[in-house]
Amino acid sequence: MNLQNEILSKHADGAAGRLLNKVAVITGAASGIGKEIALSFAREGAKVVIADLDQHAAQKAASEIDPMGERALGVGMDVSNEEQVERGMAQAIETFGRLDVLVSNAGVQIVAPLVDFDFDKWKKMLSIHLDGAFLTTRAALRQMYSQKSGSIIYMGSVHSKEASPLKAPYVTAKHGLVGLAKVVAKDGVRANVICPGFVRTPLVDKQIPEQARELGISEADVIKAVMLKETVDGEFTTVQDVAEAALFLAAFPSNALTGQSMVVSHGWFMQ
Repeated sequence: MNLQNEILSKHADGAAGRLLNKVAVITGAASGIGKEIALSFAREGAKVVIADLDQHAAQKAASEIDPMGERALGVGMDVSNEEQVERGMAQAIETFGRLDVLVSNAGVQIVAPLVDFDFDKWKKMLSIHLDGAFLTTRAALRQMYSQKSGSIIYMGSVHSKEASPLKAPYVTAKHGLVGLAKVVAKDGVRANVICPGFVRTPLVDKQIPEQARELGISEADVIKAVMLKETVDGEFTTVQDVAEAALFLAAFPSNALTGQSMVVSHGWFMQ
């Protein structure tokens, strides 16, 4: 059974879905964690907007959810570009009439010793993670304030809580998202942060040889002694783990859970 038939079958059987007819924008959603969140939300009845730097991939992912385009939309969006964010968010709202959930997920990773870190790369990292979160949040809040409802979920990291070598801008940005979520929550829209451990996505796969080279160890040792050393079971967090956390936060029925961060890391970080 394909995804669209699975969704239709579920709702035909009377299962309402935790996000039935809610509208969600997920950035960086053509692959990896973002795509899994979009799939999870769609299965629970949401109308989803796949926003991604790669417009073709975004449209392809949306068509996998709904080839007719009635419940899924793919848009090209560089989250660090104000014009593209404004245009993409406006298209989402124009298409589906409202906005209930924003998942600010788009991100990149560049690793290097701080003393050698190129300033342009530093600015790129902070622009995507922090400027992108700000721009999408600002656009979402206009609609959510007018609706008097909404939920914003930021994709943080265990590095929103602690630090690792070679990751100065990433750690800086991920800590910043926690502060942003708290301000948004104080301003009246439910906002929370998901803080995953290492998830085996293309972003993490790219880091393994980079860290091996910088640290002078094998790729196997990067996985065992760096990425998974502090977990309770030596396991990577999965995209499904993170999507389940996002679904929980998106569907939470009140403002009792706001301004918080949820760590999903196999015990790597405990708070």
